[in-house]
Amino acid sequence: RWMSKIVERTLDLLELFAKEKRPLTLSDIAHLLKIPLSSCHDVVQAMQARGYIYELAPRAGYYPTSRLHALGKEIGNSDPVLMRAELLLRSLRDTLDESVLLSKVSGLNATYLLAFEPTHPLRMLVKIGDTVRSLHGTSAGKALLSSLDDRALTAFFKSAKLGPLTKQTITSKTALRNDIELGKKRRWFLNRGESLNGVTTVSALFKWNSSIYIVTIAGPSSRLDQKLENVVNLLTNACQLLEMQLTAT
Repeated sequence: RWMSKIVERTLDLLELFAKEKRPLTLSDIAHLLKIPLSSCHDVVQAMQARGYIYELAPRAGYYPTSRLHALGKEIGNSDPVLMRAELLLRSLRDTLDESVLLSKVSGLNATYLLAFEPTHPLRMLVKIGDTVRSLHGTSAGKALLSSLDDRALTAFFKSAKLGPLTKQTITSKTALRNDIELGKKRRWFLNRGESLNGVTTVSALFKWNSSIYIVTIAGPSSRLDQKLENVVNLLTNACQLLEMQLTAT
């Protein structure tokens, strides 16, 4: 648990710099993270020693170096899923001019890895690293639930509270089970105004190396519903192609 706390504080510090976007003194960091000054000092000293942050001047505060960015870029450039998915999903965004998102499933969580935005001002805003929320009310959430085995899905329904997000949200466990089964049969999952009024999202799965990924297309219902058949065809074809390409790698 002690080591876990150090890791958490290191990640908290990095996220704090991203949020504040300014140099921070030890006192600033301790205050904003609500941790003891001594603990803050240990994390800062370790990161400074490894070259991830630097001190602008005595008592002028600390700020990240470009080393973290360079490291992240190297890792990202070597990710086999992102390398293959980025070109295809960017092309999908260009064809449909709607938001296209990629997330990776881990248990009952799915984390967004890629997000391509359309040219339209009305769009679904998602940040890389965010997790899919409201599993019962989103197409990505339903896709995630469809990937669970019977035991895990039964456990989810036993404890889940299917609260209404809009008037269209499915709040019946039987109805949600049926909707998930329908999605599994047709190989895509639909959310039409169930999580946000006036927003439609469509999701499909692909697998690689025992991991499950979700591709989602999202946009205003006024636009997406008119081209839903084309969206579904392009989405399911893209997921099938990604799975074939990655398996062949």
